[in-house]
Amino acid sequence: MTNAPAAASMRASTTALSPATVRRVPTILFIVYALLLALGLGLGSAYWAINGEPPFGSLRLGPWQAWPKLGSPEADPYMRAILARRGDVPLATGEGLGFTAQTDSEGRPLDSACTYTIGAVAPTARLWTLTLYDGDGRLPVTELGRRNFTSAEVLRDAQDRFTIALSRTLQPGNWIQLPAAGPFAVSLRLYDPPGAAGANLEQVDFPVIQRLGCGA
Repeated sequence: MTNAPAAASMRASTTALSPATVRRVPTILFIVYALLLALGLGLGSAYWAINGEPPFGSLRLGPWQAWPKLGSPEADPYMRAILARRGDVPLATGEGLGFTAQTDSEGRPLDSACTYTIGAVAPTARLWTLTLYDGDGRLPVTELGRRNFTSAEVLRDAQDRFTIALSRTLQPGNWIQLPAAGPFAVSLRLYDPPGAAGANLEQVDFPVIQRLGCGA
């Protein structure tokens, strides 16, 4: 008769001493994985870059931000790709400069549920315009129908200062009605300012965006 405990011990010993089997992944799979990873990262970073604001060359003065080279031959590939995607036609270097604000002067995002004032000065230029856009970058649809003011039509006080109210409800004087809900942005375009685009501009020359309150 076979000694069962001894046979079992011999099988266990043989199993323990047998070398482990290592499965090697073919090199071609590593190459394909690396190429797919690089492609995904490249496409993802490119999509992120052209679906936001240009990553380089910005000028920020308080809440106002501009890209002085956006309409010049010196615009980098990111700027050109963003313009092509949006279909925008920026001001050329000799025409002027456009600024955009998405926050108030304290850095809080602009919200249609709040009431704001913009004033009381603007940089020297032959003409400037202040235009409201909704969160998708489109002109909003409101009951009032007004979406902008120009320097030629805005009401001013005796010191040549102005105040523009942004609110969903009626305000006296210069007033732009905000959309019913959601974020918004304000664009300030300076036409034919003195000097080179972006030169000699200081934050004190730009209008302050002040939040007065939120809610009904």
